[in-house]
Amino acid sequence: MPGPQVRRVVTGHNAQGKAVIAIDEVTAGERFTVVWTTDKSPADNLDPRDGGARQVGLVQPGGSVLRIGELPPGAHSAMHRTHSVDYGIVLEGEIDMEVDDGETVHLKQGDVVVQRGTVHAWINRSNAPCKMAWILISAEPVVIDGKELTDGFVP
Repeated sequence: MPGPQVRRVVTGHNAQGKAVIAIDEVTAGERFTVVWTTDKSPADNLDPRDGGARQVGLVQPGGSVLRIGELPPGAHSAMHRTHSVDYGIVLEGEIDMEVDDGETVHLKQGDVVVQRGTVHAWINRSNAPCKMAWILISAEPVVIDGKELTDGFVP
């Protein structure tokens, strides 16, 4: 399933230090559309590479990822955790977020979730697609009682 089409406008600088529009295009990816990534933090705003073309996993270790995704009615992601702090913004529709103790919260357009390295899943119980933006910023792994909580998908 292809990711949603997203118009991305990326700014940069010319040789005189003036702001310019470096990219203005409509793009789409596989399942999710990666809009931009950085490979470190703080980011290098003079890096000439297209951050949207960088190959990344769910998280960019040491950096950040901005992606847009659309979950169709009936979608249920696997439970997963990432070594990141994630800002999830509901752009259109509604969705449920479940955490690993079974608690669920219902989110609607305009709601924002801040994920801090927790196990969670996304469930669309509505009759309409839900479009979300996720900004993932690399974070240290969570350690509880001396044990590092692993990232990835949870069985």
